Amino acid sequence: MPIATSLLVVLADRLSKAYIQHSTSLFDSSSIIPGWLRIVHTENPGAAFGVLAEGNAFLRSAVLIGVSMVVLIFVASALWSRGTAFTAAATRLGLSLVLGGAIGNLYDRIFHGTVTDFIEVYHGTWSFPAFNVADSAITVGAILLLIDLLRPRRKQVEENASFAHK
Repeated sequence: MPIATSLLVVLADRLSKAYIQHSTSLFDSSSIIPGWLRIVHTENPGAAFGVLAEGNAFLRSAVLIGVSMVVLIFVASALWSRGTAFTAAATRLGLSLVLGGAIGNLYDRIFHGTVTDFIEVYHGTWSFPAFNVADSAITVGAILLLIDLLRPRRKQVEENASFAHK
């Protein structure tokens, strides 16, 4: 299931980015929910929210690709290591979403040098930085991991023991 979930995220991310790249000129926008949500084609050379967008392009790429690779290795090992502590369904779903999102954005960095962002939430003069399907998957995955982290462990131990006896 983690592989299928991750691949679904990568597929949705690649298809949505390809659609935006081919149907919308850079910086063009169209309102989806007036006053709240619009599609805007941007290319982000930096990390999330444009962090590291300025400066040496080679160093930036090396750092961002390197960090992405470390995250991919950690998440993949957490999902597929024997005896892993990451057995709860929400945790495995969260890790799968993070993995798919990281692969989607890493693909862009390696093959395009930038990440295509296109979803923008705004109101009045305020706007949240544009993001994409991969970013959304990473965010939802991180929230699921946080929820699992905050969930009382005693209940999880009881559920695992109950499941083992069935």
